[in-house]
Amino acid sequence: MTIGIPPSRPGRMRRLGTLLGAAALLAACGTPSRPPIPEPTLTADPAPTAVECPDGFLITAGEVEPALGLRALGIELRNCGTAPYRLDGYPAVRVLDQERRALDVTVGNGSAPVSSPDSYDVPPRPVVLQPGETARARVLWRNTVTESTEPATNASYLEITPAPGSPAQLVAPRGGIDLGSTGRLAVNVWR
Repeated sequence: MTIGIPPSRPGRMRRLGTLLGAAALLAACGTPSRPPIPEPTLTADPAPTAVECPDGFLITAGEVEPALGLRALGIELRNCGTAPYRLDGYPAVRVLDQERRALDVTVGNGSAPVSSPDSYDVPPRPVVLQPGETARARVLWRNTVTESTEPATNASYLEITPAPGSPAQLVAPRGGIDLGSTGRLAVNVWR
């Protein structure tokens, strides 16, 4: 008894040959290759100049993060001076309009004035920043309209004093500060 390969049908082989030929042509032609995606290049922020850092520190604000009416804004203080800089507690924050006039907004320490306490609500403790180091805090508010007869409050700037006796610096958060009619803002400690 011999075991062999069963005879093939000529029609099947022709179809298979045609399919293989078409596949080879497509593979040869193919789509033009795309250039490789370059790896991201990380660059360090340049050190602020004396003009950009007249107080020995520089405060910047990140993007406003909206979430179902609750807004969060990260602020950062960088020690761009030549000596250690001490923080202890909460930044003092004033809310200003487009003309840089103070608005009637109550600023509370901790998340509780506008949100449930969370991992940012830690007791204040001293933070000493060496030159080049940074500390962060968070500002929270709700875009809620509680009184239909009062216009919503929209602000453009935050005036931030990092520690008692320190000069204030002005930041303009991208996206603005849309407080609705709540009139409240919350600040977490420097960390």
